[in-house]
Amino acid sequence: GVAGGSIVRGVLRVGDEIEVRPGIVSKDDDGTMRCEPILSRIISLYAEKNDLQYAVPGGLIGVGTRVDPTLTRADRLVGQVLGLRGSLPNVYSEVEINFYLLRRLLGVKTQEGGKQAKVQRLQRAEILMVNIGSTATGGKVLAVRNDLAKVLLTQPVCTQEGEKIALSRRVDKHWRLIGWGEIRRGITIPMAGDAPSTQVSEVGLEDEDEDDAAAEDADE
Repeated sequence: GVAGGSIVRGVLRVGDEIEVRPGIVSKDDDGTMRCEPILSRIISLYAEKNDLQYAVPGGLIGVGTRVDPTLTRADRLVGQVLGLRGSLPNVYSEVEINFYLLRRLLGVKTQEGGKQAKVQRLQRAEILMVNIGSTATGGKVLAVRNDLAKVLLTQPVCTQEGEKIALSRRVDKHWRLIGWGEIRRGITIPMAGDAPSTQVSEVGLEDEDEDDAAAEDADE
């Protein structure tokens, strides 16, 4: 299969051993989620119609690999991360974020002369769309307090602390951008073949108290 995208950092060379994370996602008998990275080797690199021996950050790159086409068909691996074997960040199933909400919704039709609708506060158990890098996944808000939120991801994501994310909410049958944020920490998923992870950081955000849910400021 051929992977297409942009190199964020580092150098890829023909012949390098690579892995794709999260890879193949499965659940154990007890419901524990596990991820098996897809291992392969680079056999070709292309930029436009140019055959390359190595590729650096900048522009779009096509990476030819020995990955079975049945795994790559129908864009099944869209949003996954490719890198040198052993160099990729952890895979997260739950993240704690520091978020910022827009004051008003963007792209929503209003009556002539009317103001855009205000963005409401995040609510517990609300379903959002979370964009992390090239990955778009659903996220359930488990807890909110001030500008912190704990989000359970519907699909595991290969990312790292400090990564920027975008938050969208379903409005009138469309996903609308309501804010952005940054990953502070999260719960990682063990990768098949790895030793038990010692880097699992429990998310310690408490549920929001009713007293903290202050009414938003009135429009000026």
